[in-house]
Amino acid sequence: MQKKLIALAVAGLASTAAFAQTNVTIYGVADLGYVASSSNRNGTTTGNANYNGIDSGIWGGSRIGFKGEEALGNGLKTIFTLEYYIAPDENTGVGAAPETTGAGGSGSNSRQTFVGLSHNKLGTVTFGRQYAPGFYSQVRNDAFAGASIGALAVANGAGANSIVAGNAARLSNSALYTSPNWNGFTVAGGYSWAEGGLSTNNGVSQGNDGVLAAGLNYANGPLNLDVVYQQRQSKTAAVTAGIAAAGGQAAIPASAVSQDNVNEWMVGGSYDFKVVKLFATYQDQNDNNNSATDHDGASNKVWSLGAAMPVFGNGKIHGSFARVDWDKNGAGNSNIWALGYSHALSKRTTLYTTYTSADNDRNVLKAAGPVGNTAFRDERNSTFTAGINHAF
Repeated sequence: MQKKLIALAVAGLASTAAFAQTNVTIYGVADLGYVASSSNRNGTTTGNANYNGIDSGIWGGSRIGFKGEEALGNGLKTIFTLEYYIAPDENTGVGAAPETTGAGGSGSNSRQTFVGLSHNKLGTVTFGRQYAPGFYSQVRNDAFAGASIGALAVANGAGANSIVAGNAARLSNSALYTSPNWNGFTVAGGYSWAEGGLSTNNGVSQGNDGVLAAGLNYANGPLNLDVVYQQRQSKTAAVTAGIAAAGGQAAIPASAVSQDNVNEWMVGGSYDFKVVKLFATYQDQNDNNNSATDHDGASNKVWSLGAAMPVFGNGKIHGSFARVDWDKNGAGNSNIWALGYSHALSKRTTLYTTYTSADNDRNVLKAAGPVGNTAFRDERNSTFTAGINHAF
């Protein structure tokens, strides 16, 4: 009898604990594939650079996450997300720093980790490390949905832009508000008190005192439109070695530090005609800070066009073109195009293959290419991938 009472008591405690717990979901993505990348230099330098291997995060970043919510009553609930990078092709464990050699690119140990309150009529406020509005604008208006081997992602990587579907659009130490859907319109805005802030990108500008981000999205049936603005405040770049005089400009001493805001904006849209879905984006980054090697900053313009067409029932052909134009006088440009095919074996499992080509002029400030260590000025970079993506 005593054993039965103890068993009932334990069962009761377990039941009470279950009712008190937040509803938690474990989710993730495992993405692995073969990557072959090579450069064909055009004479200013000798030799070629090649990369071959198995990489993670090609079609989508590999991750594991925990998310949940707790209803508080009257339409109010607590929400949270704890999401971490994983590299299933390496022995690095959960949350380890991602590789930088392959098409999966670089990222962060923590993809997003935040907690907040959400109300069905008033909107959502969250605090932590989270996506800026620009992240989703890139995903919605890109034929490759922000994949690292798509033309738009490659172009933005070369431009060191922060309105991207990648790590530069993750804001640490941030507060973010997202409105409810008002007849198709959604507004999002936030601020990052960046203790380190956005990661250093291509050595152009380093460190910032804060990031202001805002976005407006309109989604109605087949039409999607986005407008995004982002400002990296007091972006600094210490010129540790100094810069010699050149092009009529005075030399910059080793101690000089630029402290100008970097302003960036983007407009994008997509329309689904059912037989084909079309995409377009245009963005402008105004970065006048001195880099470690140049008098001029990384101001540039990126535009892209894309299309995705369903075929063979569960298949889809993806195509995109993007161009990086540098504002600096005499700087060249990079033209990138990408072609891919994806095939859904189920709602969670997708096979894919892609080919990306980037043509870089001799004077580009930063060469474009999905695999950074094979991208050079005055060369054509070609990258082939084939892999599998499984979401759980």
